[in-house]
Order: sequence, then C-alpha cells, then structure tokens
Amino acid sequence: MRREKRAIHNNKPKPEKEFVVTEPIQLMEFLQLKLSKESRNHVKSLLKYRAVSVNGVVRTKYDTPLHPGQKVRISRAAAPEETQKNTLHILYEDDDLIAVNKPAGLLSIATDKEKDITAYHLLTDYVKLKNPEDRIFAVHRLDRDTSGVFIVAKNEAMKFALQEDWAKLVSVRAYVAIVEGQLKEKSGTMRSWLKKTKTLLMYSSDRAGDGLEAITKYEVMKESEEYSWVDVHLETGRKNQIRVHMKDLGHPVVGDKKYGAKANPLKRLGLHAYQLEFKNPLSGEVMSFKAPIPQNFKTLFTQPLQNKE
Repeated sequence: MRREKRAIHNNKPKPEKEFVVTEPIQLMEFLQLKLSKESRNHVKSLLKYRAVSVNGVVRTKYDTPLHPGQKVRISRAAAPEETQKNTLHILYEDDDLIAVNKPAGLLSIATDKEKDITAYHLLTDYVKLKNPEDRIFAVHRLDRDTSGVFIVAKNEAMKFALQEDWAKLVSVRAYVAIVEGQLKEKSGTMRSWLKKTKTLLMYSSDRAGDGLEAITKYEVMKESEEYSWVDVHLETGRKNQIRVHMKDLGHPVVGDKKYGAKANPLKRLGLHAYQLEFKNPLSGEVMSFKAPIPQNFKTLFTQPLQNKE
C-alpha cells in the first residue's frame, strides 16, 4: 500500500531543557541518560551544532567531564541550523522506497569524516520507530550542499534492482542552479570527460575517453543583473557534474567557492535537485518525485519564469 506524505518532519522542535548533575559523569553519557527516548545520532547532533551548555558555557565534546551541582541546558534556540539540517520532509513512501527532500548541508550517506549525521541515519531512525528490525538502503547520493529529491530503498530487492540499472531506469534528473552573471548562450548542452585532481577537485577534459563522460543540458529561465536561474537536466550523473560544467561556462554556481564562485547570496550552494523520475524496476511503473524550489532561490529574481518550474 502506498502512502504519500507532505512536509513531515522527523525531528520536531522541542523546548529548552535543563538538568542538574548529581554524580561525576561524561557529557555524552549524561545526555543519553536524560534523553533516553532520543537516538544517539540525535544527541550527537545537539553537541555538534552547539545546542548544549554547561553552567552557561557551550560544550561540544562528548567526553566533557561533569560534576555534581552543574547545570546542563539544551537550547533549541541556540541551534537553528541543526534543526533545519536534521529535518527531512518525506515526499513519498511505500513498501519499497522512501523519497525525501534533503536539506542543504546534510550528507546523504556517511563519509570517513562524518558517519552519524546523515540523511541515511535519520531515515534509519525513522523506519526503526515502526519496527526495530527495518532497514533502509542507499541507492544514489546528493552532494552535502545540494538540496532536493533523495530516495532510499526499504528492502534489498529494490536496492539491487535500482543499483543494477540506475542509469537506464532514470529518465529525468532535473536541477535548478543559481549561477553568477548572465549567460551569453541561453541554452545548450555541455559535454566533457570529468577527471579528478590529487586534491579531489573535478575538472573537464575535451578529449573523448579521457575521464568519465558527462553530459549536461541547460536553459536560462530567469535573469537579474547579478545572477541567472538555470534549469539543468543531466544525461549522466557524475560527481560535481553541474558545478564543473557551470564553471566551464564561466558562470559558477553561487556559493560554490570550490569551483570559483565569488558570490554567496543564498548562504549555501545554489543547487537544488527538484525532480527525479525513474521506472520502478519491480512494478514497471514510472515514478516521478518533485521537491519544492527553496523560497530564497526565488527571492533573488523579480521576473516570472519563462517556462513552468
């Protein structure tokens, strides 16, 4: 049975809490005892995003020693960024998969540097609320700083079926990119072969076969004196593909210092995956998911879209 959900938060804002320490203990252990209904990942996120203070001083280290009489306060107001980044809006859910609108700043899956605060872990906590034995499986990823449609499988059959033919199953990968300046060519197709430097920076080669082929179609939808709203459709899904191709055009994505951007009007990367469409490999049904365009993208422009969003 399929269930559609709109704007569901799996981390609800909570009021400030204050606890008095009664015996020597480390901060992480103390928080887990006092917040026994919360997941370990959630408790870690409170520390990471500076929402915990001891006697009025913000503490972020798990092993901070506590002593009897100290007051530990958890302040939601102190960590609005944590609340935003650790909230997933579920766009769609059925017995085989979940589609969410991933916020910018949240990793899709774990890395060597961050293993706990990810969309994967938040969704794992979500499904385990219903059944502790349930699992989820990642089948693709979005860059940490890119928001938009992200899907996971709820069983191994769907995971393997999607991963085996992902490139053939996906028919639409559509993004909004807010880029610097005004493009001379208002539409076109970028094609290059992407390679990686020793510092893990992606770059384009024009020589066929010299790297992984990357094809990006783009069309300018809105313009201001400083920025352009570009509708982007991917024919291939390479790492940092849009970011590299926009740089190649001379119009890097705003907020993308890594690839040459100088402006950051959104205080985030100006890239949002607004539509993902694919053929369900188990049912044969074409499924299409859309994530609303962030409001601050729209406020940079006064003119209407040339075409529908």
